[in-house]
Amino acid sequence: MRVLPVDWLIVLIAVGLSFLPAVLMARRAGRSTAEFFTSGRSAPWWLIGISMVATTFSTDTPNLVTNLVREKGVANNWQWWAFLLTGMATVFFYSRLWRRSRVLTDLEFYEIRYAGAAATFVRGFRALYLGLFFNCVIIASVNLAAAKIANVMLGWPMGKTLLICAFINVAFAATSGLWGVLVTDFIQFGIAMAGSISAAYFALKQPEVGGLSGLVSRIDPGTLHLLPDFGDWGLTLSILIIPLTVQWWSVWYPGAEPGGGSYIAQRMLAARSERDAMAGTLLFNVAHYALRSWPWILVALSSILVYPSLSDIARTFPYVDPRLIGHDMAYPAMLRFLPAGFMGLMLAGMLAAYVSTISTQLNWGTSYLVHDLYRRFLRPGASEHHYVTAGRVTTVLLMAAAATFTFALDSARETFDLLLSIGAGTGLLYLLRWFWWRINAWSEISAMISSFAISIGFFLARKGGVEIAPWASLVLTVLATTIVWVTVTLLTRPTGEAALVRFYQLVRPAGPGWKPIAAKAGPLVAPPDPLTRSLIGWVLGCVFVYAALFGAGSFIFGNTGPGVLWAVLFLLSGIGLLRLLPKLWAGASEETA
Repeated sequence: MRVLPVDWLIVLIAVGLSFLPAVLMARRAGRSTAEFFTSGRSAPWWLIGISMVATTFSTDTPNLVTNLVREKGVANNWQWWAFLLTGMATVFFYSRLWRRSRVLTDLEFYEIRYAGAAATFVRGFRALYLGLFFNCVIIASVNLAAAKIANVMLGWPMGKTLLICAFINVAFAATSGLWGVLVTDFIQFGIAMAGSISAAYFALKQPEVGGLSGLVSRIDPGTLHLLPDFGDWGLTLSILIIPLTVQWWSVWYPGAEPGGGSYIAQRMLAARSERDAMAGTLLFNVAHYALRSWPWILVALSSILVYPSLSDIARTFPYVDPRLIGHDMAYPAMLRFLPAGFMGLMLAGMLAAYVSTISTQLNWGTSYLVHDLYRRFLRPGASEHHYVTAGRVTTVLLMAAAATFTFALDSARETFDLLLSIGAGTGLLYLLRWFWWRINAWSEISAMISSFAISIGFFLARKGGVEIAPWASLVLTVLATTIVWVTVTLLTRPTGEAALVRFYQLVRPAGPGWKPIAAKAGPLVAPPDPLTRSLIGWVLGCVFVYAALFGAGSFIFGNTGPGVLWAVLFLLSGIGLLRLLPKLWAGASEETA
């Protein structure tokens, strides 16, 4: 591909705009770990919502969507569309609880929800497990996508790409703290969306595609269906039934954690109030599913007509490393059709998406390793300046480790399946621990160990040549892990009553699961949030987003009748949300401390 000087100028301007907030926020970020990791708990709803969207808009996401569409059609996206059920549950059931907990990181939750040595162990272990191992897998996946894009568009080898990207991200993340990340995410999301829309526009203009009408008429009609072919039960089971019935509530996946977690929890904890935490998370889910999907899908569908097979990609780009060629590479391969100026915009957009994701992962992972491991266990009592410095050093080391791990990965789809399997079976525990007093730290420990051991066993078996369908290993892991942690919960002693009462008084969870503790908490505790309203909000939110997503798809593919039906559902659910949200916000605290 030819990248002209005007394109590089656009990239440099975008990089300059992105780094400006980091420089301006550097002094504020250095004041304390609260500023560095949670922006002083003063971020407004619109900023944390856009930041969540920008963080999940990474370089590997369009590659993954392209991979899914080229393999089994548009309906294959249900493997991540199903996570909307998780996201909306976080909005209406958990966002206010997280903000009310007042913790600095979501791992600090363990020592306010549980007590004793087991709670301490869970916090320390998950700081290392998530902050280092899990985080390195995520960053490496995004690095791999960046390396494939740079290899196609610029002809750079993987080592050169990783070195340049590591320098940019470390310089940014180690300087700005979360405030800088939030503000930069806002800028970078606009750049990234403009780039992805441009990519879709020029992909449709190719002669092999012939615009929207040509795409619809030339491609296999089954590829365009929003639901899989129910005549193929195995396919329907794997890409629709399992995601909607099992996967969404049972799997811990970054950005779609049951009950909220990782950088989603970090944003909710950074909100200036409970209302901001809820509204920001709602904005994230609307934009994440309804706004971003179709530009990526249109490029993926166009790539099927331009590059029917992987050999077509290899023939078009003979200089590309053969090891990197896969269906996920079809997305960057389509970017060669962008004209001068738009190529620079796309490069800037992809770089913006990459930096927003990696900077968040580095800040989030560092918060675990410094606040929940180093400060809690290795060096308690040091100055705030010391911990901020430790955070900046850790950022460098974490990026180096993730860059090294990148060479072990092959495709975005492989990483997606690995992350799903590692977190399988723990989701129900993360949902219920807020609403059932009986769950204890040993429940968490047993769930983590069993899920990790079983999923790694399946992963190694596949690498050894054993054919196991991903959906089958997922279901078996969920079943075994759930049996293990429920059994351990019932056989071990519950958390001490004093700790449970303190947690209830602080967070005020609703439902019958806390009835014995609520009776001991005293009449001074404010009434909990009504679960009925939260449930109605969850249903309306899911209908609202799915109606927007599928309504847009129906109109794009020329299916006016279904499009009108989805539009009516979109309007009705939107009106319902507008009437419900003020009632939910009326019970949300406005405090910003």
